[in-house]
Amino acid sequence: MRTVINGAAVATVDARGTEYAAGHVVVEGDRIVAVGDGPGEGDVTIDAGGCLVTPGLVNTHHHLYQWATRGLAADSTLFQWLVELYPVWGGLDAGITHTAASAGFARLALTGCTTVADHHYVFPRDGGDQIAALVAASERVGLRAHLVRGSMDRGVSDGGLPPDNLVEDTEAALLGTEAAIDAYHDPSPGARIRIAVGPCSPFSVTEKLMREAAELARRKGVRLHTHLAETLDEEQQCLAEFGCTPAEYAEALGWLGEDVWMAHSVHLAPEAIRRFGATRTGSAHCPTSNGRLGTGIAPVRELLDAGAPVGLGVDGAASNESGGLGEELHQALLQARQRGGPTALTVREALWMGTAGGARCLGRGELGSLEPGKLADLVVWELSGLAYAGIGDPVAALVLGATPPVKLLMVGGEPVVEGGRLRTTDERALAAELAAASRRLR
Repeated sequence: MRTVINGAAVATVDARGTEYAAGHVVVEGDRIVAVGDGPGEGDVTIDAGGCLVTPGLVNTHHHLYQWATRGLAADSTLFQWLVELYPVWGGLDAGITHTAASAGFARLALTGCTTVADHHYVFPRDGGDQIAALVAASERVGLRAHLVRGSMDRGVSDGGLPPDNLVEDTEAALLGTEAAIDAYHDPSPGARIRIAVGPCSPFSVTEKLMREAAELARRKGVRLHTHLAETLDEEQQCLAEFGCTPAEYAEALGWLGEDVWMAHSVHLAPEAIRRFGATRTGSAHCPTSNGRLGTGIAPVRELLDAGAPVGLGVDGAASNESGGLGEELHQALLQARQRGGPTALTVREALWMGTAGGARCLGRGELGSLEPGKLADLVVWELSGLAYAGIGDPVAALVLGATPPVKLLMVGGEPVVEGGRLRTTDERALAAELAAASRRLR
């Protein structure tokens, strides 16, 4: 069956930046088969007049389990925030993680997101199968997921930040990561679930785990992800302990390359930015979370100019209580201009980061643009209301205005959101489950 979306403005985000003022997108099975000007033909027609069609947004960094601890440590620095929340997260079990992740996936879908990279690094000893809980949540809501099997093996007694009862033995962390890859990673082009390797950060992971995790990922043919250069505290600790910056430390351990994307990358020296570009190391820019924790403004313009892939991330819902990806387009543009002036980032560059840039970070060339042969992951934004009336440029309306309602969100050609409502699961039930899970965890 061929479904055609007609009458909408279309921003393809292809290499040429092709756009149509009133075009069509035709979907057959899980693929886009046609994109063009004017009306198209299909078995099912969706009237999208007054709307904008874009590729589905790609979230390059999240911690879905944190949906159960929103609102805590509201006025803390990152390290203070972590110290307060680590003991709470020690109470996670698979049920709480599944509930929090399901709610997080739902919120992301309702704000235009079709693919989510979730970095999960908390594995309490009696917490059950955390990765299985995340897989089930992804399937429940219907989004594509890159699940980063995280790890921490450096507790307080070893000079790390997490409490000792929340870290894993190094070998156990590596074995658990390999088991997740073997159980769930799908390397096929249309994969719904992929696994990546993700030691948490230099202040919670040993050098041995960082190095051997990189070796494991490359042996298994999966991608690498970690937090890097998020705060000045991290840089000062790295300089004092290792005699180098976080970026230099990562490079020495084999952590720069086309198969790597870093979360945050706020505090990068010019030479580090150049090395990110030369090695095509990706960066997950999380503007709202960085603002919430006051960590600084990432050098997005400089990274883009250096040739580094840059995507957008929501980050953990406990440091971004909104949890939506659509608004990160707006926040990324504002922060870039606050750092670099009024021409530092255009509205279309913000959209590129949220779609094609994110797909590059995750190594998903079949996502991120509306082109024949690409996976049919797309979003139809409703721009006919009062909030957007009179704005002639629909991309400007999307990026500069409030996040529009989602008329339709498709993942692999299957509708997940229609008319601003989830089709795959019940929002009210999710909200009730989340409230109960949060109370139980606290």
